Amino acid sequence: MSLPRLLACLLLCISNAAAAPNVILFIADDVSYDDLGCYGNAAARTPNIDRLAAKGRRFDEAILVASSCSPSRSSVITGRYPHNNGRASELHQPIAAHLPWFPRLLREAGWYTALVGKHHMTSDKPAAGEQPQPEPFDLVDAGNEPGNKGGHATWVKTVQQRPKDKPFFFWFASLDAHRAWDADKDWKADLYGPKHDPAKVIVPPYLNDDAATRDDLASYYNEITRWDYFIGLVVTELEKEGTLDDTLIMIMADNGRPFPRAKTRLHDSGMKTPFIAHWPKGIAKAGTPTQSLISSIDIAPTVLTLAGVAVPPTMQGLSFAPVLADPAATPRKYAFSEHNWHDYEAHGRSVRSEGFLYIVNSRPDLAWQGPADSVHSPSFQSLRAVRDAGKLTPPQADVFLSPRPTVELYRTDADPLQLQNLADDANYASVKARLAKAMTEWTTATGDSAPASLSKDSFDRETGNKLKLKEADYRGTPAGWDKDAAHINAPGPR
Repeated sequence: MSLPRLLACLLLCISNAAAAPNVILFIADDVSYDDLGCYGNAAARTPNIDRLAAKGRRFDEAILVASSCSPSRSSVITGRYPHNNGRASELHQPIAAHLPWFPRLLREAGWYTALVGKHHMTSDKPAAGEQPQPEPFDLVDAGNEPGNKGGHATWVKTVQQRPKDKPFFFWFASLDAHRAWDADKDWKADLYGPKHDPAKVIVPPYLNDDAATRDDLASYYNEITRWDYFIGLVVTELEKEGTLDDTLIMIMADNGRPFPRAKTRLHDSGMKTPFIAHWPKGIAKAGTPTQSLISSIDIAPTVLTLAGVAVPPTMQGLSFAPVLADPAATPRKYAFSEHNWHDYEAHGRSVRSEGFLYIVNSRPDLAWQGPADSVHSPSFQSLRAVRDAGKLTPPQADVFLSPRPTVELYRTDADPLQLQNLADDANYASVKARLAKAMTEWTTATGDSAPASLSKDSFDRETGNKLKLKEADYRGTPAGWDKDAAHINAPGPR
């Protein structure tokens, strides 16, 4: 059976098994995939997410298109690569005005839509002759209350107070676990349990294992546990109302943990996201994880497909609904990701396929030390002290490496931390050539580019302190701008 016919049959099976579900997307702020219990982290407490994974589908190869807050979220909501979103390829910048957001399409089809918590997405001013997009959400709420500024305080109230005669889509976006930590000072042990013990956290080999770093990680774990608690409250409310079985729950993060060699990185610690799907009436072989590759730009077309709403031609992702029906389904072969300006000048690209990660860096003279909030952290400053003492291990030294390799190649299954670069290994020459070809095809098809005038650093690379610059002094040309990539809909290889 041909792949298109197979996908059509799988989608038909899903539609026969379940009506269009309600949908809730829980999105964390700065959480790496391996910092949840269901992904093997025995030190982090995520009991509610773990239960959903055990009864749903855990995705082990869910890849973001950007490990950067607003570019990642903007791509989820448009189903497009960052450089195809206009200025939104860079942090804090708006999405091109003509591009539809998928919650707006749901709303126009009769759904009740709400965004509660962190927003961090804006739309650019319409160009001449363009009309502004209609509002995508019926409700936009910061989700905060006294004693809880995590963006999740009003999630349950939103579920309770929605119109009961409409299907719903909720974008529930926690501020956990973004720095600066606030869960510690607002900690409620009777709700969340004890705080995490710094002695028991897992210190990645590219961090310095000292008291400051362990305290930093313990506070980060506390944020994750608080996020998990509020997810549990929503699930309990859905059970109480009798709507849990009819609701597709998706759980993810916008990028990796805010620590060195994670957030903004193209490696797994930055770009691989936890992704859990739970839908009792729509997931076959519940509890079976999947190794199928999916991209964060696939969320929009998946939700629209399941809702019976036409997927617009602007969306470059593709539906992963077949994976809900069969954990062995493989709708996607390649997943592409980007590293653009996020506090510091950068332009990196990656492609993943069949257990390999291929990275190309067009600014190899610049270190990939992480964003300013990470650089300002106790964990980074601890690494600086070790560096200055001449005692860095090879994984730690990669945080400061400059110049960096122009090309990197890793076997992600055998090297999950991506510490052994195989780009010059003759045994992998054919893999390197194949992925390089896919990268070239994608770059051309999607109108990607690396302008000479990329945005420059706006923070100090050693301290994370803000430089005394006006935006005009550092803001440059976004990737793809010179090729009008915001008007290119071709997806490239997938």
